[in-house]
Amino acid sequence: MSTPAGPSPEQASTPSSDVRLHQQDEETSSEARDEFLSQSGAGAGSVRDPSSLPPSYVFAIGQIEPRFPSLAVEKEVAQVMARSDTEGLTDRQALHRVLSDRSNRYLLRQLAWVHAVEHMESYLLVPRDPIELELLIEAVRPDPRPTDTDVVIGVRGPLAPPEAANGLVVPYLIYEQIFSFDQDELVSSIPRPNNISPEDFEPAAREIFTRLVQLADNAGATDEHRAVNYLAVRYPAIYEKAAQQYALNSSLAAVRARPSRLSGIRKIVDEIFVFRNRSTDVEESFFVRVDVAEMLPFLLTKLTPYIERPW
Repeated sequence: MSTPAGPSPEQASTPSSDVRLHQQDEETSSEARDEFLSQSGAGAGSVRDPSSLPPSYVFAIGQIEPRFPSLAVEKEVAQVMARSDTEGLTDRQALHRVLSDRSNRYLLRQLAWVHAVEHMESYLLVPRDPIELELLIEAVRPDPRPTDTDVVIGVRGPLAPPEAANGLVVPYLIYEQIFSFDQDELVSSIPRPNNISPEDFEPAAREIFTRLVQLADNAGATDEHRAVNYLAVRYPAIYEKAAQQYALNSSLAAVRARPSRLSGIRKIVDEIFVFRNRSTDVEESFFVRVDVAEMLPFLLTKLTPYIERPW
């Protein structure tokens, strides 16, 4: 992100022009949002239409980054910063302060919000409801760290046109929920077994989380990836099991996903965690069932030993 420059006298906007710009932004944002929802099958009318395609749900783990979609938006942000109290702040701290000011909320609609998975731009975020724009403020951290994590849940839409994000062409993601956290916060919130010390548990939990989100091509768009991403942020038992296996000199050898035999009307995924003993190469597997039929996955069965059937 380029460093914003201060405004010149002829560039500075007047209060009346700000009001007109704000009204135009709202009208444009509303029209664009309706179009995205219609094309993606996320709108209420599209869901009720039996001829429409089923929505493509997303449960993605990555990082949200604001981008300037055009030079005009970049200059507007620079002008707002120039008349704000940002002395002594870094660029990121200044941007966070400006966007947190309710009088500048129109900038949230003007910026392009990109969700990157493993440093690859994957989605362009669009709120289902304008009030959900405020969820994006939490993603603009004043002091960003490499371990910052943003989870986005929603419906994948059509490809964004190049002008929507300064040439970037990725699918729209009409989001319902965003929650942001640091990986250390996640690890510290996981209940630790009494028989495992913090020195042993915390490194194990960090490694398991990293392994799960780094699965090949995990953009959180397939049923299998949505299930494993859900478990990574919502099911602490997998971290407890990993720490116990590490204590037994075993390591996580594989994470496998397959449609459950119980799938019928509902979509159910079996997530299988395979641990291999470092000394004997003997494998021990555990699995958990996750229902992914709707936008919000949920747990069906707890983590239990898994036995491969020969048929």
